[in-house]
Amino acid sequence: MGLPKQLTEMQMKFAQELVTNEGRMTKYECAIAAGYAKDRARVTASELTNPRKYPLVVKYIGELREEYQKKYEVTFENHITELARLRDESKNKGAWAAAINAEVARGKAAGLYIEQKIIRTGKLEDLSAEELEIRMKQIMEEYSPILNAVEVEATPIEDYSSSESSSSSSSSSKSSSST
Repeated sequence: MGLPKQLTEMQMKFAQELVTNEGRMTKYECAIAAGYAKDRARVTASELTNPRKYPLVVKYIGELREEYQKKYEVTFENHITELARLRDESKNKGAWAAAINAEVARGKAAGLYIEQKIIRTGKLEDLSAEELEIRMKQIMEEYSPILNAVEVEATPIEDYSSSESSSSSSSSSKSSSST
């Protein structure tokens, strides 16, 4: 038995569903959408994407993906042009925030902006003298309310609990002694 030289309509529909819904639908769902029976759709989808069993379908899927990549290709020139168009449309509509964002995005794409994030981990010993001094100032400012607080004399818990029970008895004894 030889391999078919043409794709069936269902095979082409499956390939189109698979490529156009990439990441949104599974192969199984694409097979069902193409008209394959639900009870066998998983197996059929697997077989249709197997180059040993259906090389023409796999080749067609590859061609469709290539076509889509060319159609939606992002190049520097296309990107900058599209951002400029969006900026101009936003300006014309008076949407200044959108226009500014589009222009900033154009600048980033052109390499005019450099985003840097420096994450340092380590110990205080690893800091330079200047960095250590800056860090100490930050700590002093951050914790100044605590560091400059007035000390309050704490009452021990035992005295507090015994003073409560004795306060009622002492107040009665004070009132009786004062009379």
